[in-house]
Amino acid sequence: MTVRAIVLAAGKGTRMKSARPKVMHELCGRPMLWYVVQAVREAGVEDLALVVGPETAEWAASFGGRIVVQRERLGTAHAVGVALEALPARDDGRILIAYGDMPLVTAELFRGVIGALDDPQQPALALVTVKMPLPSSFGRVIRRGPRVERIVEARDATPAELEIDEMNAGIYAFEERALRAVLPELRRDNAQGEYYLTDAVAALAARGRAAVPVICGDHLHVLGINDRIELAAARKEMNARLCAHHMREGVTIVDPATTYLEPGVEIGADTVIFPNTAIGGTTRIGRECIVGPNTRLSSAVLHDRAAVRESVVIESEVGPGASVGPFAHLRGHAVLGEDVRIGNFVEVKNSRLARGVKASHLSYLGDATIGEETNVGAGTITCNFDGARKHPTTIGRRVSIGSNTSLIAPVTVGDEALTGAGAVVTKDVPAGGRVAGNPARPLPPRRTSD
Repeated sequence: MTVRAIVLAAGKGTRMKSARPKVMHELCGRPMLWYVVQAVREAGVEDLALVVGPETAEWAASFGGRIVVQRERLGTAHAVGVALEALPARDDGRILIAYGDMPLVTAELFRGVIGALDDPQQPALALVTVKMPLPSSFGRVIRRGPRVERIVEARDATPAELEIDEMNAGIYAFEERALRAVLPELRRDNAQGEYYLTDAVAALAARGRAAVPVICGDHLHVLGINDRIELAAARKEMNARLCAHHMREGVTIVDPATTYLEPGVEIGADTVIFPNTAIGGTTRIGRECIVGPNTRLSSAVLHDRAAVRESVVIESEVGPGASVGPFAHLRGHAVLGEDVRIGNFVEVKNSRLARGVKASHLSYLGDATIGEETNVGAGTITCNFDGARKHPTTIGRRVSIGSNTSLIAPVTVGDEALTGAGAVVTKDVPAGGRVAGNPARPLPPRRTSD
């Protein structure tokens, strides 16, 4: 028995009022279509076809699977037919069908509807139904006893049918042979003039093959996104799920409502996340860290016991026990070693700071390498750009960089050297050297008493 999936994602999404295809709008850092594809694969279905419009084909290519373009939008049954033309027929096959604008759907629900085809009565179709608040634009489920006899779309429903609160969620599992047989029988004599996939339910029931319902207990799991208001509601729910997952794994999130996470983020136990914090990309956070408040991490690495407060860290690394902030900015693959201290209004770009380095105030460190236990005074700048190219600055171990020092790259300051306050360093400073002034010149040797 082979299970394949068809994900319908060709809707224009006119209510989004956007040049971006609807299914490519993001929640929690991923397009809504990404979540559906992930859930399909987590359900154990690797072979899938994405049915998209011409404007979406290039966007959808990154998701893998077959990309099937529906050039004429003649309804959901037509979309499925277009996909089946691209799939080699399999007599023992099953076809899972889902919509690409339902990002909150779970792999468990997909597994449930596929498994329902194992019912002893050998149904040709299983479909997900859900109790929805009224009024609703979802199709109504018409039952005959425990089986589903037909689906009535809301636009075609009678007033009495519109009072039914059991609705079609739009998730199906078909025996492939039955699906291929019934599709050519469907007509589009309805309010929208389209070929409805839901009409397959009545067509199969007429053959004595009524559908098995699979009840979804939470209507949010099958929430379809049609406009930006519904997108925001789905984003809120997805973010709550992500926060709940990490809290169950031992992370303290002080206020989940103001903590914004993305899938794939890793956070170690006993880390505390304070409010107004956004964590995304490929960020990995160790154990016993402090993050926030008012902090953004994107594809960052925080080692154990690191702290980042009221700061931004992008594609950079913070070493064990290191402290960043408040109001600091790390970017461009900055790497902080163990116990480094980066204070308020310090920017670090594409630089490596070794263990115990301190830069506590109002500094810019770009394209620099700084040795252990060096202290960088307030107002220090590595002047790394000459108008055409970026140049490196190298500072040794246990160096004292005076306040308001300007280091004109490329330049090297040796171990245990010192620069005076306001120095403009244009030439290399040897190990143990002492310079001051503009331009910086060597200071006379320190006098020693007899």
